[in-house]
Amino acid sequence: MTQDNCYLLGYIVRTHGTSGNVVIFLDVDYPDDYEDLDSVYVELKGELVPYFISNFNLQKQSNAIVTFEDVDTIEKAQALVGSSLFLSLDELDELEGEEFYYHEIKGYTVVDETKGELGIVREVYSLNGQDLIAMDYQGHEVLIPTAEDIVLKADKENKKLIVNLPEGLLEVYLEDPADSKNAPDDAD
Repeated sequence: MTQDNCYLLGYIVRTHGTSGNVVIFLDVDYPDDYEDLDSVYVELKGELVPYFISNFNLQKQSNAIVTFEDVDTIEKAQALVGSSLFLSLDELDELEGEEFYYHEIKGYTVVDETKGELGIVREVYSLNGQDLIAMDYQGHEVLIPTAEDIVLKADKENKKLIVNLPEGLLEVYLEDPADSKNAPDDAD
């Protein structure tokens, strides 16, 4: 199994107790959908290794306490801390209409309703509860919020992401920081 065939489920954030349990953060919209997991792939040294789950206890705020088979000491659990967790793409539910998973839009062309084609989706970041689409535009990384009034739809057939960018968003990323340092100082 490779990462190309998988999607990111979350991360192992710390150990829990002394008997090999770990706390995982589920980086998904609906953590409850994953309570019945039998196994996950754990990324270790760049390889995806299957781990079977013997106990999964969902907590609040997208965390779960997990017991993996054959991980029965704190030392074995500690070796997993910081690892990413993946699931096979085959396990994803089919989405309806214009809904999309973030991993699907990588490589899509971003098309603004007024400015036309802008660039290519490179990555989607989840930062402090806000998801941002990273696009390359004129040699700069531009971050686009995933709000429904900004990201309008994903045209899967043509691999295009249709957006309505807020006025001035692109210009913020194109400004040269040196220009703002050389601007006249109003404090004179």
